[in-house]
Parts: sequence; structure tokens; C-alpha cells
Amino acid sequence: MNDYRDIITIEPGKRSGQPCIRGMRITVYDVFEYLASGMTVAEVLHDFPELTETDIRACFAYAADKEKSQMVVYTSTKINNPRNLCHP
Repeated sequence: MNDYRDIITIEPGKRSGQPCIRGMRITVYDVFEYLASGMTVAEVLHDFPELTETDIRACFAYAADKEKSQMVVYTSTKINNPRNLCHP
């Protein structure tokens, strides 16, 4: 899924502006917390019937996009030692 923007919404007054799924009060973080705790996608969908498999994929696409857009800033000490660029 490349375009999650129709599914993941951010509204300042809802869940403190966290990214939510289709305007509901379920956040991307909530979904990842359930999955990280050991729930399967099927179990999440069963417990939250208003969610779809496409919603779960949109959470992953959103997270991947955010990860890709993060910028790492190195201190001058690390830049002066090229070996530190690969091994923090």
C-alpha cells in the first residue's frame, strides 16, 4: 500500500493529534502496540471489527513513510571518525 493518506488521519482535537485510522479513535500506535504484544492481525481484526486488513496495512505504510523521512544528525566527533558512521 503506497497511499495511506485516505486512511490515516490526524485531527488536532482527537487523541491529542496522534495519527488515527479513518477518523476513529484508534491510533496507529494502538495497532502496533497490539501487534507488538503478540496479537495477530486476525486477532486485532476480531477484537476491533470496525478495522480492516487495509487499515492495518495503512498503519505499516504510514510508519514506513515516517521512518524513511527521519533525519539522523551526527555530532562532529562522529563525523570525524568515518567508522562511526556505520557503527554508532
